[in-house]
Amino acid sequence: MEELLLIAVGSALVNNVVLSQFLGLCPFLGVSKKVDTAAGMGGAVIFVITLASCCTGLIYQFILVPLHFEYLQTIVFILVIACLVQFVEMFLKKCMPPLYNALGVYLPLITTNCAVLGVALTNVQKEYGILTGVVNGFATAVGFTISIVIMAGIREKTEYNDFPEAFKGSAITLLTAGLMAIAFFGFSGLI
Repeated sequence: MEELLLIAVGSALVNNVVLSQFLGLCPFLGVSKKVDTAAGMGGAVIFVITLASCCTGLIYQFILVPLHFEYLQTIVFILVIACLVQFVEMFLKKCMPPLYNALGVYLPLITTNCAVLGVALTNVQKEYGILTGVVNGFATAVGFTISIVIMAGIREKTEYNDFPEAFKGSAITLLTAGLMAIAFFGFSGLI
């Protein structure tokens, strides 16, 4: 149990997928304009990464390894992730149309979000079991959600501030992301 807690804290804060590993930057920068939209994207990513960690772990352990097809892991993982994102997209379109419309093009981009594939490959690389992989995936997605919601909150607060012309637009966003990465570096001594 202690090992799972260490993996969870490490994945969410210390090795934050966005601010330490620099994976998933497209939705991080694209959907972080409003907190509501960022939280919705975070929820979708939590669902997809957690489910993808479980499915890819099962497929890897019970199909690819016994058949000695480990070399196909990337292709198989991409297909599994694409199917899961289609499921999430259909669910949001039917049950939560405002969130579906707010996420726009970034929802299908979860398919190509390198954070989702990165977690699945990390689980295999670190030889995590299925439960450990699911905990790692869930914690990584929570870390993604924390960082995107914090970024959205900062962007909402600074939207009407007076910045020099050189810092307006994407420059201040990237500068903010860099400062957040430095701040999250402070968690490195936690584990």
